[in-house]
Amino acid sequence: MSNIDASVPQRKYRIAAIPGDGIGTEVIAAGLEVLDVLAARNGGFLIEVDHFDWGSERYRRTGAFMPSDGLTLLKKADAIYFGAVGAPDIPDHVTLWGLRLPICQRLDQYANVRPTRIFPGVTSPLRGVERGDLDWLIVRENSEGEYSGHGGRAHIGLPEEVATETSIFTRRGVERIMRFAFTEAAKRARKHLTVVTKSNAQRHGLVLWDEIAAEVAADFPDVSWDKELVDAMTFRMVSRPRSIDTVVATNLHADILSDLAAALAGSLGIAPTGNIDPERRFPSMFEPIHGSAFDIVGKGIANPVASFWTASMMLEHLGEAAAAHALITAVEQVCAAGILTPDLGGKATTVEVTRAVCDALRGSNFAPGETSIPA
Repeated sequence: MSNIDASVPQRKYRIAAIPGDGIGTEVIAAGLEVLDVLAARNGGFLIEVDHFDWGSERYRRTGAFMPSDGLTLLKKADAIYFGAVGAPDIPDHVTLWGLRLPICQRLDQYANVRPTRIFPGVTSPLRGVERGDLDWLIVRENSEGEYSGHGGRAHIGLPEEVATETSIFTRRGVERIMRFAFTEAAKRARKHLTVVTKSNAQRHGLVLWDEIAAEVAADFPDVSWDKELVDAMTFRMVSRPRSIDTVVATNLHADILSDLAAALAGSLGIAPTGNIDPERRFPSMFEPIHGSAFDIVGKGIANPVASFWTASMMLEHLGEAAAAHALITAVEQVCAAGILTPDLGGKATTVEVTRAVCDALRGSNFAPGETSIPA
């Protein structure tokens, strides 16, 4: 029975859903199902979904992953819920530059936020590491750096063929992501930030990162911080996970480190992402990081937890903190009960995990003003 009070005005959010390819279609469908249940139980908001079939099938049919007015359509949304894009018969760089990167760059979603922690019932592959030992927030610069798209190829096919890939680091770009990272670190209990670069070898752009980090740090006296070279950071993540809290790194470095973080927390199948425009000029985009995973498409075993955590981040961004907390609490309850997909060592299907989370939400008694659901 719904607890919706018809006399209470409901907030409405318009969500642009782009399931994309592979298991993206499976986990986004699961996420939308959970959001429907959550909205019905909460009673304070409604979700209207615009469905977009942008992906590899559309590319094969039309030669483009999204229509020419795609960004205009997305700007009408309050948030974007993105699955995954990519197919074995289409080169990855064509896919990436055909859909995800244009959205991130043209909508200036310059802060990529990737939380990582070990869920109840999930075992980390790190020996001796328990819940609470690994609880990180990785902030990735998402608009320039190594993924700026500047460079080219010449003399193609000849012995003297040359390819260039130019990383671009601007003072504005580095300072704004650094301020965002320090601000996020200040919200967390430990208030500690690690700035990751490779400034010993990349002595121009990443020395600029180091310099700006020191400048910005002066404005955040309550946040302690340290620096780490990216190769040393991979060792630290494995050997001293308790020493890490919030991390900020370049587009490429944080892309790699966040995948390692997800693996150390148990699986890529649980890892969420928010591509954020902190100034809220444009809609932000939320996506699980696991990719299209064509090796398990149609088997019914894709882990929907990443899409649920991603949906929780989206709700938090939209201002629905109570609903966001309720959703992640329900996910934790389901994981603690051992209802896990094979990537986490369980035997549950996508449908079974989704049903369990929906049941947990339906059985809760939280209301719009509450911050959690009962255990």
